[in-house]
Amino acid sequence: MPHQALAATSAATDAQLNAEQLNAEQSSTKPSAEQVLLSSIRLPEGFEIEVLHSRFKNYRQMALTDSGWLYVGSRKEGKVFYLPLPGSEAEKRGIAGEINMKFTMPSGIAHKDGKLYIADVGNLYRVDMADSPGKALPTLMFDKLPKDLHHGWKYLKFGPDGRLYIPIGAPCNICDAGSDYSKIISLDVNLDSANLDSPDLDMRDEALGVRNSVGFDFHPTTGELWFTDNGRDMMGDDMPSDELNRLSKRGQHFGYPYIHQGDTPDPEFGAGKRIEDYVRPEAKLGAHVAGLGMTFYTGKQFPQKYQGGIFIAEHGSWNRSSKVGYRIRFASLDGNRVKSLETFADGWLQGENVTGRPADVMMLPDGSLLVSDDGYDRIYRIVYRPEN
Repeated sequence: MPHQALAATSAATDAQLNAEQLNAEQSSTKPSAEQVLLSSIRLPEGFEIEVLHSRFKNYRQMALTDSGWLYVGSRKEGKVFYLPLPGSEAEKRGIAGEINMKFTMPSGIAHKDGKLYIADVGNLYRVDMADSPGKALPTLMFDKLPKDLHHGWKYLKFGPDGRLYIPIGAPCNICDAGSDYSKIISLDVNLDSANLDSPDLDMRDEALGVRNSVGFDFHPTTGELWFTDNGRDMMGDDMPSDELNRLSKRGQHFGYPYIHQGDTPDPEFGAGKRIEDYVRPEAKLGAHVAGLGMTFYTGKQFPQKYQGGIFIAEHGSWNRSSKVGYRIRFASLDGNRVKSLETFADGWLQGENVTGRPADVMMLPDGSLLVSDDGYDRIYRIVYRPEN
């Protein structure tokens, strides 16, 4: 009997050890939270997505230098971050960090001719040594932007005319705030040194009646400005739609605060206004989807159907009974006409559960697409690999 008891105990111990070993193996192969998230994102066949960076907070607009330094503005953190792209010259020269200066909502950044431009609420700064991050502090270039925090964050891009384009949002949900607001302006920033009173900055109105644009780009052939615009709140779940607009002539008025989505007078400010006096959107994106950053796709990596079209980041709703947005859309063009509007990447919204808030999209030189996520602190890279 003692011998049989010892044998039973030994068998039980072996079974326990085997179970512990199996649990350990299963634990080691259990998908990480990041893997689970990536597997939930839906893309067209042949596309793959990865997390490029997740060290910093609240990623918004992105800008890339010639040597591969990726700068990212952060609205909530009040910082501008930089990180080297994998495989770039920048990766051989440094590591990720942040510009040593505190800003107020520095969402908007742009790069041109080795210089980085940063717009926070009220000010425009320039960093002259953008390919050597950390070597120089930003210089204040322009301090005459409105200081209102409501829709005061910016988005920056240089146009084919060499001017820097900047949105000036409405300082409210719905109001007629006068000629200093609700528009997109441009500046001539071709200066050798900062001069706040220089007439060379030449502030010029480009598009009027724009409530809150946080994304625009220029048509690769015509050079025309296309931009997203967020519709007003408090008109219900399905009104009015956010817009994708095209500026064909400087000074055109896109309706705000009088006419929404090209066909709907505002209940307070629309009285006596004629719909035909304002520019209609090229596409209605849907109410409360919060279309933000956008870019024309001019690369060669993605299939032919995407070349010349527009990718749009939809940040997602905060003021709707059921959530919408939280995805990347693609607008296919036929000349100046939006031929179709389709979902390109989604899965950041599962029912009413949100796992990501796309804020900006940017094409890399190799044709892959970056997506910034300011709500869950990630930068994604989307690549096309049909062979996989």
